[in-house]
Amino acid sequence: MRISKVKMLNVEMDNLTMDELLQQFDKGLLVTPNIDHLIKLQKDREFYLCYQQAAFTVCDSRILFLLSKILFPGNPLRAQITGSDFFPAFCDYHSQRQSGARVFLLGGTDDSVEQAKNKINSRTQSNIIVGAYSPPFGFEKSAEETQKIIDLIQASGANTLAIGVGAPKQEKWVCAHRDKMPQVMRYLAIGATIEFESGNLKRAPKWMTRLGLEWLFRLSQEPKRLAKRYLLEDMPIFFLLLKQRLGLYTNPW
Repeated sequence: MRISKVKMLNVEMDNLTMDELLQQFDKGLLVTPNIDHLIKLQKDREFYLCYQQAAFTVCDSRILFLLSKILFPGNPLRAQITGSDFFPAFCDYHSQRQSGARVFLLGGTDDSVEQAKNKINSRTQSNIIVGAYSPPFGFEKSAEETQKIIDLIQASGANTLAIGVGAPKQEKWVCAHRDKMPQVMRYLAIGATIEFESGNLKRAPKWMTRLGLEWLFRLSQEPKRLAKRYLLEDMPIFFLLLKQRLGLYTNPW
C-alpha cells in the first residue's frame, strides 16, 4: 500500500489511520512528532537524522492535526495518532491475534514500569509485556548501563521495544544502539505512555483532547517541567508554519 505524506516543516508524516498503522507496523522505528518535536528538529541535527531512519512517522498533536486542515486542504492529516493511544492499541491488537509480539518496556520509575507491565498483561489477558526496566538518570551517557539494558532486552526474548524516556533522548538511544539488538523488530518511542499505562499520570479528558487542549491539562499536572516548553520554546511553531504556507520555509539541514 502506498502511503501518502503530509509535510510539516522538515518532517514528512505518514497519512494513516490507527487501523492502517496497526496492520502495517511490522518492523522498524515508530516516531510520533508533536509541536515540541518539530521545534527541536529545527535545531538538533542528530535528532533530525534519527527521524530519517523512522519506518513510520505519525502525528501526535491535535493542534497539528487541526492545522493541517487549514494548511493542506487538499491533503490534510486523516488522523491524530498519539503514542499514548497507539501503544495500548498495539498491545490489544497483537494479544488478540496471538501474533507473537513480545514487548520490553524501558522508562518510567521502578514502580510505574512494573505497574504498567502488570496492568497491560492483565488487561490483555496475555504476557505480551515480557520485561520492564527503569533506567537511571543519565543512562544514555553510560556504556555500562547501556550494555546492561541491551542484555536485559535480549534475555527477555522481546522482539519489540517500547521506550518512554522523553524526546529526543529515546529516539537517539534507539538509533545509536538498534544494531546491537538484532532480535528486536519494532521500536516505539512513546514518551509519557508508561506513566499513563501505570495510572500514575492521568490523561486529559477526551473533550479537551478533541479541542486541542491536552497540552493545557498536562501543564496543570506538571507546571514546573512543562511551562517553559509549552509557553516559550514551542510558540515559534505558528510562525514557522506560516512561513511554510507562504513558501518561505527552508529546512535548516
